[in-house]
Amino acid sequence: MLTGLSFINNQWAAEGEGSFSAINALDHSAITPEFQNISDAQLQAACEQAWIAFKAYRQTSRSERAAFLSTIADELVAREAELVARTPLETGLPEMRIKGELGRTVGQLRLFAANLEKDPEIIAHDGALPERAPLPRPDLKLSKVPVGPVAVFGASNFPLAFSAAGGDTASALAAGCPVVYKAHTAHPGTSEIVTQAIAAAIARCNMPAGVYQLLQSKSYEISHALVKHSRIQAVGFTGSYAVGMALLDSIKQRQQMIPFFGELGSINPQVLLPGAVAGNEDTLAATFVGSLNMGAGQFCTNPGLWLVSEAEAEGFKQSVSREVEQSAPQPMLTPAILSSYQKGCDTLAQHSRLVASGQSEDKRCTTQVFATSAAEFIANEALHQEVFGPAALLVTYKDAAELEQVLEGLEGQLTASIHGSDALIAANQNVVESLSYLVGRLIYNQMPTGVEVCDSMMHGGPFPSSTDVRSTSVGSQAIERFLRPLCIQNAV
Repeated sequence: MLTGLSFINNQWAAEGEGSFSAINALDHSAITPEFQNISDAQLQAACEQAWIAFKAYRQTSRSERAAFLSTIADELVAREAELVARTPLETGLPEMRIKGELGRTVGQLRLFAANLEKDPEIIAHDGALPERAPLPRPDLKLSKVPVGPVAVFGASNFPLAFSAAGGDTASALAAGCPVVYKAHTAHPGTSEIVTQAIAAAIARCNMPAGVYQLLQSKSYEISHALVKHSRIQAVGFTGSYAVGMALLDSIKQRQQMIPFFGELGSINPQVLLPGAVAGNEDTLAATFVGSLNMGAGQFCTNPGLWLVSEAEAEGFKQSVSREVEQSAPQPMLTPAILSSYQKGCDTLAQHSRLVASGQSEDKRCTTQVFATSAAEFIANEALHQEVFGPAALLVTYKDAAELEQVLEGLEGQLTASIHGSDALIAANQNVVESLSYLVGRLIYNQMPTGVEVCDSMMHGGPFPSSTDVRSTSVGSQAIERFLRPLCIQNAV
């Protein structure tokens, strides 16, 4: 049963200021129950309790935190049926996607748990050199300590893997940081079910009250008050550039600056090297459009920019058109996201030419591919903007020099893919190098949709794809965002 309440200091908070409803992604109707907006007093209490919890939680052992994360994973698995029943209503995502995302979320938690058990407490040790001249060296050990309570914001497009118990939460809890989680208003019921799992794990593992708290609110002011609160020591955010920059502006108003780890969007260029397309038009078109349509294009790694040689573009466009025209309409996460997608496509239509459009239906998005020249793309900033959904812009370039010009004009990206034979790639190392400094993940002959959760994954990139090019939001290295170095000198 859903309560429609927030979870503060290990209690489901009854006080609130107004309410809101989740919206059925399929028919845009309201879904019960209503969710209570938290009050400012509740927000203040949550942040203060997180600070109290931090003093106890940071002293837990790695084994205790590993057991806590594993127990959260177990409790989530036990609630699969509830999530499969609720989450598709709130998001329009199919049952198999929810099951897959749940598996990924559970896998993230277990990955951090396993690493906690094996990672060393002291990461570097320089022994004392008392006889060294002219000055002796003291004993020095380098360790890492948690930064403090972390504010985590749920992402609209991943109701499990980037939300209540997702990567930001898992890495913060693994580091020893309490989490104050602001649920996304698109899937509040899903967030409550996940929080019920975390609450059960808190009780089973005897974790301190306030180590994890859920805030439900439709108010933008609550989000800004959260990142401004003096007890919050870091922020994890996945969402739009505009909202991310607004939150960062609020952080700048603090007396104490704190890290803001924001993932703000990406168009993920797909580079088809000269000679890569001829004879492979149909296969490439099916691959590209299939990736574009995955999850109604609502992936941060969605392939939104396709770079194709002019000499090979016409045949590729024809194959793309056949694929796109067969594309079925799909529900999007929210009516607001659908409206934003349609506006984005309208902008592309004003500044480029429509190649093909998929099937259409009321309350569904239509796949669309547009085209322009490299020269037009370079000159028009409006064509560089991300369109969140199944839309792509195909840009034709004359030669390798013009291709490099296009790449030099792009902002930072999460990913880029380079398509071509080994010989073509070897002959275009300048392109490869340019891409290496543009992205956080460089992919060869594969599409970018799908992010493996593992030790070697990097999911971030140069600004504005993320706000810290040195950090990742996926994979075991994500824990580093919520730890800080501590040098211990002459300890006994």
